[in-house]
Amino acid sequence: STGGKDIPLIIMSKPSIKSYRDLKDDKRIVIYIQANIHAGEVEGKEAVQMLARDILLKETPDYLRNVVLLICPIFNADGNEQISKLNRTNQNGPVNGVGVRHNGQMLDLNRDAMKVETPEVRGMITNILNKWDPSIMLDLHTTNGSYHTEPLTYTWMMNGNTDRVLVNYMRDKMAPWLKKTITEKYSTPNVFYGEFRDMRDPGKGWDSYAFEPRYIVNYIGLRNRLSLLNENYVYADFKTRVLGCYSLLKGVLDYAYANKDEIKKMLADADKRVIARGMNPAEKDSFAVEFVNTPTPESEIINAYEMESYKDANGRDRLRPSDRVKQVTVPYFADYFPKRSVKFPYAYIITVPDARVVDLLKTHGINIEKLESATTLEVQTIKTKELKPSARLNQGHYNNTIKVEYINEKKEFPAGSLVIRTGQRLANVAAYLLEPETDDGLLLWNYWDKYLVPQWGGAFLPYPVSKVLKFTDIKSKPF
Repeated sequence: STGGKDIPLIIMSKPSIKSYRDLKDDKRIVIYIQANIHAGEVEGKEAVQMLARDILLKETPDYLRNVVLLICPIFNADGNEQISKLNRTNQNGPVNGVGVRHNGQMLDLNRDAMKVETPEVRGMITNILNKWDPSIMLDLHTTNGSYHTEPLTYTWMMNGNTDRVLVNYMRDKMAPWLKKTITEKYSTPNVFYGEFRDMRDPGKGWDSYAFEPRYIVNYIGLRNRLSLLNENYVYADFKTRVLGCYSLLKGVLDYAYANKDEIKKMLADADKRVIARGMNPAEKDSFAVEFVNTPTPESEIINAYEMESYKDANGRDRLRPSDRVKQVTVPYFADYFPKRSVKFPYAYIITVPDARVVDLLKTHGINIEKLESATTLEVQTIKTKELKPSARLNQGHYNNTIKVEYINEKKEFPAGSLVIRTGQRLANVAAYLLEPETDDGLLLWNYWDKYLVPQWGGAFLPYPVSKVLKFTDIKSKPF
């Protein structure tokens, strides 16, 4: 961590393995559970230790026969040490206080999956995702929002560029199975995670969380793997929250234990699809840069507290929960679909081999090549027409938005220009980073700033990435 603290990882397996290298040809499924990313949201770090203990003491069923389990009980090691009773005062325990949301850099680790500015997230990507390649990931949190009786909530990956087969599998099969099993087998009331669109009128809908891949669960989805966001109900007492989280962990292990072969084949097929698309993109192949959130096919049933109005000490109208509970059936807004898309290319050509950009792409595990010699290519170049920073800082950045014009032309690229082919497993991550109009790319996080605005004058420079739209014989070598 920034503060020099080690971030622990528990590896549970039988027979025992000490390295990801031991997984070659292994038929077990790898699951990674991450707790305490926000160190005030503390149920997960207790529940994962209970889980590890109980697997070793009881082991019924024999989970480790089919599962290799990776557990990080304290991901935000620096925030974890800043325990105070003044942190998260709306939270119902523990009585001696909790840590803080941010890490040692004052950054939110659950907004860092794409820009990777923290050692914690860099370590997770390079040492867990790129090496162990877990099929399922769980990220454990505590809610901040709506009032209901269910102590446990959770949901799946949301980004609209995620392989739809994986999203539908989570939405239609795995998550409903978990809901039923956790209710009946583990006696824990639960609903899919969200917040009421209007607390005065719950029937308007139940909103899931945001879709950007800066959120780790969404990022995992872009990598063609399954992921679950756990949010334990902040107003339940501490013990109830811990036990609810524990029930979810057991449910996921039950499901993975019984369905490992199906899951592994589905993920392998998703990898094949994304690689095949990039090897020879069709005219219809596209990549979304704007999304619309629509209700899932099934509504959600929630036991909600009825709200009542009151005036605070300053005479302002406020809402608070009453002691009356009403069961409501509401649309669940958790299906993000493309609203506006751009053409998905065969390759991206980067004309400025910026060291920070290269490091970020390699950190994600994206394959980079470089042109062996000067090469003329049919490309889509990107003209910058307008560039605006946000009015307020976000995670230390004035986030950019851009207006562009796409121009099809022949262009000569110098030897050494970087080539990012999309016929690779992480093509969706690469596209999200390199497309200028995405909500979580290099442009938004200021990686290209110095290349877009000249020292003098009011014009803009061209976007330093071009797109090769169709299959092309590009002479390049690994970089």
